[in-house]
Amino acid sequence: MLRVREFSAVGYRSLRKIVCPVSYLEVFVGGNGVGKTNLYRALELIRAAAANTLGLELAQEGMASAFWAGQRRSGPARIALEVSLSDPEARGAARGVYRYHVEIGFPARPTAAFDLEPQIKEEWLSYDGGGRQVRLMDRRGPSVMARDEDGRPVEIDIDLLASETVLGRLQDPSRYPMLDMVRRTLLEWRFYHDLRTDAGSPLRRPCPAAATPTLASDGSNLAAVFATLAHVRQDTHDLDQAIAEAFPGARLVVPQPGRTASFGMVFAEFPDRVFEPEELSDGTLRFLGLAGALLAYRLPPFVALNEPEASLHPHLMAPLARLVTRAAERAQIWLVTHSEALAEAVDQSGIGQVRTVVKQDGATWIQGLSLLGEFADET
Repeated sequence: MLRVREFSAVGYRSLRKIVCPVSYLEVFVGGNGVGKTNLYRALELIRAAAANTLGLELAQEGMASAFWAGQRRSGPARIALEVSLSDPEARGAARGVYRYHVEIGFPARPTAAFDLEPQIKEEWLSYDGGGRQVRLMDRRGPSVMARDEDGRPVEIDIDLLASETVLGRLQDPSRYPMLDMVRRTLLEWRFYHDLRTDAGSPLRRPCPAAATPTLASDGSNLAAVFATLAHVRQDTHDLDQAIAEAFPGARLVVPQPGRTASFGMVFAEFPDRVFEPEELSDGTLRFLGLAGALLAYRLPPFVALNEPEASLHPHLMAPLARLVTRAAERAQIWLVTHSEALAEAVDQSGIGQVRTVVKQDGATWIQGLSLLGEFADET
């Protein structure tokens, strides 16, 4: 899969215009209201473009409130999202850069559309193999061009609503292999911000027993993720170590699955009793969910975490940081947090980059970032 090299957003909520390089581990820390979650959400919307749900998700947000609220240049309001990707294994001229760009705005008048419906105004995918940029796909209004398997530009006859993305609708991998590779990469991304711990949380329920390499975004297959490590991979060393670091003397119990998979915890104070998920504290359960996300059999190429420290005791920040840095050996990690302790623990590991998010003239910004998208301490 392709690695994220750079991300940019223009006109989305508090993101007036920001271009940010992306390393293997990025930690964003800052106070309430500075826009950390907007950075996270803008990346999530890029994945939505690949899933063809971008228009729907912006409509659910409320398109009018999704626009940058400050002053802007004349012309219609637009949200522009862009990501650059490359193959981390390629070398030399083969290590080209794919750049996907999508712009969203309100319908023009007159048009057959809902008044506040998000519509795709511009969308393209390019490839730069070393100085020469080639458009692999270009959409302007109803017209769509894409390069086929032989590299020839062809006009595509596609039934495409104005609220739909070409990347999400174009599903002919043999004819458009590069577009398909980018789309599949984005669809593999995972965003973890809804690992609920209430009484009805999916984390507390058994799930169907099927080998499961990756945790779902809502954690509903956590028991199967643990069972896959324990009974398919037969290697829970990292998971056992993480639990021992977080809860000294405790251990995870993962029975051989029948129709469903389940798990429990044994604590040092009660060595003969297995505590079922519905009995676990919110903090214990949330840490187990994060362990499932970051230590699963197969990690997505890109994992984003939004405020993973919620419900966790401060003494769990160091074990959580070790979970994150271990995961960064197998995937790119993008972490947004309020916790200075978590950010400091990651920073002390010497792995990844810790960024401070601030507000400048009402806009979200990252300390040390230049307008050209470079960090002063990395140039």
